[in-house]
Amino acid sequence: MTVSDRIHLFSTLDFLALAFFVLSWLWIGWRIEHPPKSKPSVSLLMADHRREWMTQMLYRTPRVADSQIIGSLRQATAFFTSASMLALGGGIALVGNTDQLANVAKDLALERPPHVVWEIKLIATLLMLTNAFLVFVWSHRLFGYCSVLMAAVPNSPDEPGAHARARQAGEINITAARSFNRGLRSTYFALAGLTWLAGPLPMIFATMVTTGVLYRREFASTSRKILLSTVIKDT
Repeated sequence: MTVSDRIHLFSTLDFLALAFFVLSWLWIGWRIEHPPKSKPSVSLLMADHRREWMTQMLYRTPRVADSQIIGSLRQATAFFTSASMLALGGGIALVGNTDQLANVAKDLALERPPHVVWEIKLIATLLMLTNAFLVFVWSHRLFGYCSVLMAAVPNSPDEPGAHARARQAGEINITAARSFNRGLRSTYFALAGLTWLAGPLPMIFATMVTTGVLYRREFASTSRKILLSTVIKDT
């Protein structure tokens, strides 16, 4: 089957759904990382706290708690890296055995297109999972860089270069968290992409729901209100 023949297996609505899916993924990522100054995202607010964390670390002795926090962040990235790798393996195995999907479609009385259509739709999800895996790996490595920079910060804040090194650690920490968040978004959209197997309309609906959930968490969640609230004075 030629490429042209495979393209004709998909409807115009399929291509529109795929375009909407990709553009929504790109848009929400850009919106979260480049919000207007009047409405910062949770990720941007947390970036300020990460900088403050490294500043406070300068005056904390010993820094056992800081090293434990970095360790837990690395464990989280390692977990999601392993999970995305397992999901990739399962998806690749399913691409080579689409008979199971055909049987499910038959049981649900859904349309049963040629197997190549199932495979292409699965590949779209696998690409999202691949992106998630790659950015999780990079995030894990960046948190490792951050731990090294933290260890290089002098014990006394009055020593030359102490504040500069702390700022470097803070920026690397922010970059690692940004990559981690990108991996999570790719994972969310990979799940939304699976609905393409049921048709373009379910994919459009799932994409809208996923985008809406991500937008609410970053711009209209309770956690954001807490981060924006003033510091409560001790009574």
